[in-house]
Amino acid sequence: MREYYAPLALAALMMMPAPGPAAANPELDLSAKDGIELSASDSDFSLELGGRVTADTVSWDADSAVETAIGEQTGASEFRRARLYMAGTIYGYVIFKAQYEFAGDNADFKEVYLGIKNIPRLGTVKVGHFKEPFSLEELTSSKYITFMERSLPGVFAPSRNTGLGFHSTALDDRLTLAAGLFHDSDGIGDSGDKKLNFSARVTGTPIKEDGSLLHLGLSWTSRDPEDNLLRLRQRPEVHLADRFVDTGSLAAEGMDVLGLEAAAVLGPLSLQGEYMAASLEIPGGSDADLSGWYAYASWFVTGESRAYKAGKGVFSRLRPADNFTAGGGSGALELAVRLSNLDLNDAGAGVSGGELDDLTLGVNWYLDPTTRVMLNWVNADIRGLGEANALQARFQIDF
Repeated sequence: MREYYAPLALAALMMMPAPGPAAANPELDLSAKDGIELSASDSDFSLELGGRVTADTVSWDADSAVETAIGEQTGASEFRRARLYMAGTIYGYVIFKAQYEFAGDNADFKEVYLGIKNIPRLGTVKVGHFKEPFSLEELTSSKYITFMERSLPGVFAPSRNTGLGFHSTALDDRLTLAAGLFHDSDGIGDSGDKKLNFSARVTGTPIKEDGSLLHLGLSWTSRDPEDNLLRLRQRPEVHLADRFVDTGSLAAEGMDVLGLEAAAVLGPLSLQGEYMAASLEIPGGSDADLSGWYAYASWFVTGESRAYKAGKGVFSRLRPADNFTAGGGSGALELAVRLSNLDLNDAGAGVSGGELDDLTLGVNWYLDPTTRVMLNWVNADIRGLGEANALQARFQIDF
């Protein structure tokens, strides 16, 4: 299976018609709706430039038992993300993207891929380093998620890896289907000689009207751990924190994760939740069953509704009804509350990674479609040990 990427990509390419002749002197149009985009007048060529910066700070108040067991949690600041990207379309059907992360000590890949879109009966095929199709919250961009950090069960979501995947839609973009084969890879997209994993996701939007939405989804991923070793560990919903639960290194011949997701938008009110169940194949013993879930509600005081990206099955950019201005514009104000749980214990299988419950309260101020100020208070409760409270803030801008 490791050699399938190139033949599959070549087969997809062969299904496409040859490109027609380009316009002799196409006019170039420059726009700046969500990014800086340069496009040709014949629509066959486009180039988009963009990026994001998020600056965070946090302060802590933790029980002594937590700090003794986990370590002292101290106030700190960081650039959580600092990214630049270039993306575009060539001859109307070849797509590409190169996004790099500059926060931290090294510049790493985020999404670097090329693909072919509008393949009959198949949709879009991509090869490279991008997100595996799994989880509504994971696939929604960090620019648009409601809270500063994704929820606890995200530890089961594979996120970005190197592989080949396809994405297709049906029923006027109300149904999406995506699947792919991936190698676990490092920060620059290299996987070495690693085993293949499989992920798939299907979503449906039975209700999609102005200000009203019902989203349902199902995801599944099958992991084949390198050297039959697996480790699951998670921070509370604060990036500037130690891991509060940790299975340590486990002997596991495989892991399958099932994810269920649902979301609803009713005007300014939105609801969202996911449940993930993981089954670990422990050699010579019983399978370990681990799980996690989250549920949250948000309300736009200023009356906006969360934006949904049809055909992708994710949420997207919020556009305030009235951008903030010195002359009196207010921007958009959102209040949110989330409960989440992660259980990394299975006594019967000898797994004792701990169990963590989080309560997060959030306030988001959207000055305009590209600028957001966020404030989160997180109460993290380690079952049987104690609690820690974090107050964190973020300034975010993207272009």
